[in-house]
Formats: sequence, structure tokens, C-alpha cells
Amino acid sequence: VQLQASGGGLVQVGGSLRLACVASGGTFSTNTVGWFRQGPGKEREFVAAITWNGEGIKYADSVKGRFTISKDNAKNTAYLQMNSLKPEDTAVYFCATSRLVLSTHRRANYEYWGQGTLVTVSS
Repeated sequence: VQLQASGGGLVQVGGSLRLACVASGGTFSTNTVGWFRQGPGKEREFVAAITWNGEGIKYADSVKGRFTISKDNAKNTAYLQMNSLKPEDTAVYFCATSRLVLSTHRRANYEYWGQGTLVTVSS
């Protein structure tokens, strides 16, 4: 499975971006999709996840109410809508897939990873 993340860029504080993750050689219809991020000098951290049927959605506390995860199984594409962006959201954002529906916040549970897309929030 190959994952391609896109949609990153430079945005001002309070702005919005929508990231997309396209899967090839696999499908999102039977997998959990997660978004993680890695800021400068930081470890990769969980952002959001959505299970294969769209019913299990989880967010990190730091993004709740601002970010929305979704996916379109027909297009094999997952999205991360990011609103009210803050400087601390600056990071490389990665999408990943997991066959598990529990503990979807755990990085170790994901088998395939995309290459990442850079989001920079300027103040």
C-alpha cells in the first residue's frame, strides 16, 4: 500500500487547510486511517483517526473542535480539515493506515505511512 499526502502549505494564524491522503495498492474501506504530525524537534504525535466504517473517530485534545477527519472510500481518499490554525500546529503531517479499530491513537498500530506534507502556520 502506498499513501500520498498532500495539501500542506503556508497559512496565517486562524486560517484553514485541507489535507488529503490517497491510497494506492490498497483500500480505506477496510482500514483505519490516521493522521499524525511531527513538529520541529518533536516526536511524531497522534492527531486524528477514523475507522473503516467511519464510526470510530478520535482526535487529540489539542485539535478537538478545530480539525475534522473524514474519508471517501469510493475515492480511496482521506481528509483532514484544519481550521483555526495556530503556530503550534506547524509540523509535517503524515497519514497512515491500520487494520485495527482500537487504540487508533497509537503510532505502533499503523502499518503503512505516507511521506508527509508540511504545514506552516505563521503568526
